[in-house]
Amino acid sequence: MNKEFFKNILTTQIPIAWIAGVRLESWEEHKVATRVKLGFLNQNPFKSMFWAVQGMAAEFSSGLMANAKIAQSGEDVSMLVLGMQSKYLKKAIGKIVFTCEDGEKIDAAIKEAIETKKGVSLNVTSKGVDKEGDVVSEFQFTWTFKVREKK
Repeated sequence: MNKEFFKNILTTQIPIAWIAGVRLESWEEHKVATRVKLGFLNQNPFKSMFWAVQGMAAEFSSGLMANAKIAQSGEDVSMLVLGMQSKYLKKAIGKIVFTCEDGEKIDAAIKEAIETKKGVSLNVTSKGVDKEGDVVSEFQFTWTFKVREKK
């Protein structure tokens, strides 16, 4: 994954995230970070970042990693967000970086789904941190993985 590929995904498949300012910050095997900077198009009436924009950036940090790991498996595995919980701990202003470090857990869930041919649910966390290093929001996504049946 590189920044151009990420941009291509957002602009062709989920353009609202690109318009809102979601960008790829960094990519490692088990850790992905996205970023978004407060601006006119993603602010709420309180001059902070709209909660849904934070959620998009947080979801991408886990979802893109899961999508890449599915592609590496060579199997036809579906993935879907089953649930989401969030906490907002500080006003989100400036640049916020959302990081998911649950790559090993994602690997294990995908492997289990492939081996058992059953759906597997997994909770992953993405934390949004401001330039001072303070956590402004924390998201927990429940992802489901299931091998598609061959027809």
